[in-house]
Amino acid sequence: MRTSLDAATRAAVEDLLGPADTALARAYPGDDGARQPVHTVYVPADRYRAGLAAEWGAQAQAALAAAGGPDAVVEAVGVPPGLRAEVAGQVAGKLAREPVEDLRIDLEDGYGDHGDAEDEVAVAAARALRAELDAATATPFVGIRFKSLERPTRARGLRTLDLFLTALAGTGPLPAGLVLTLPKVTSVAQVTAMVTVCAALERAHALPAGRLRFEVQVETPQAILGPDGTALVAAMVHAGEGRVSGLHYGTYDYSAALGVAAAYQAMDHPAADHAKAVMQVAAAGTGVRLSDGSTNVLPVGDPAQVRAAWALHGRLVRRSLERGYYQGWDLHPAQLPSRFAATYAFYREGLPAAADRLRAYLGHHEGAVLDEPATARALAAFLRRGLDCGAVEPAELSERAGVGPADLARLAPAPGTGPTAG
Repeated sequence: MRTSLDAATRAAVEDLLGPADTALARAYPGDDGARQPVHTVYVPADRYRAGLAAEWGAQAQAALAAAGGPDAVVEAVGVPPGLRAEVAGQVAGKLAREPVEDLRIDLEDGYGDHGDAEDEVAVAAARALRAELDAATATPFVGIRFKSLERPTRARGLRTLDLFLTALAGTGPLPAGLVLTLPKVTSVAQVTAMVTVCAALERAHALPAGRLRFEVQVETPQAILGPDGTALVAAMVHAGEGRVSGLHYGTYDYSAALGVAAAYQAMDHPAADHAKAVMQVAAAGTGVRLSDGSTNVLPVGDPAQVRAAWALHGRLVRRSLERGYYQGWDLHPAQLPSRFAATYAFYREGLPAAADRLRAYLGHHEGAVLDEPATARALAAFLRRGLDCGAVEPAELSERAGVGPADLARLAPAPGTGPTAG
């Protein structure tokens, strides 16, 4: 069939757009499909010791028993009656098997300023982590939060990071799930500086280039809106040169910086929603994961108080999940039951429709919804997350959707695909 565009025009278009294609693929590689933890537990470094995660699990089970058992938490967080028995069983199993998915040894706000005593604490934390790694009892993801690169804490933060990594790398290989958390970022230059620090530490310890990655905590208004009116968090993602692994929202530092009264500082405040919406757009397609913050309303006290706190926490967890924030912070063992109950209910409720729609998209049967490829990727990503956290079993996925984990990896966003919905 005759066409009008000659070869020279087509070649000119390729020459014009080739560099843009390369830049797009480099800046927006898409999600790599690796597991993302559903939460991060922060513990002060001087309280961290080998076996702490198991202790949190035991404390969570005790809190659960004291407040009415698994049935009480699924009712408190609003799990639909038809799903309560299975979600309750899953929560009990999770607390016994893997109560903490991501553990952050905190040498920042949760630890405080202890001067040079921090040296010993940082090294002791690295030794305790090595003991857990050697015993194969470490959490799937683990790392440290050191003090920020702002002028007053910069030297202390860098020294702590150096001491911790030197002690850890000097006794064996670094864990695959190692996470470094850079807090209170106020400038793109701090991200660039962190890239320089990571490269220097890799050279010092003979690590592969790019081995060290870090999370950026969005806790300051400067990260959301720079003095020139631009969203600096987007520039931070790309200034990381592929080393930025996540953006974590800091509920209370950010709210306080805006002047929000303490009684109204919360994950669902409109100011928080604005910041997280900017973060979400900045991270879309880059492969950088998002994490919501925490609630400081703890499930402690009499059973009625515990169940009320579970209800609040469960509502906030569900709200985050519905908005595409698949991770959050937990600050107390008794928050684990509501975290897992709300998370498992989210995936259990969504499983039938997501599996049926994906099965229809793949042509296994006629469906009532005609989905686009981008939506199919989102469906596959949803199911993959459900598998990763234990809410969905491979056998039921195969039975309902006609696919297995490998199929989800193929269907969900992959590196080099450019911006995707997922």
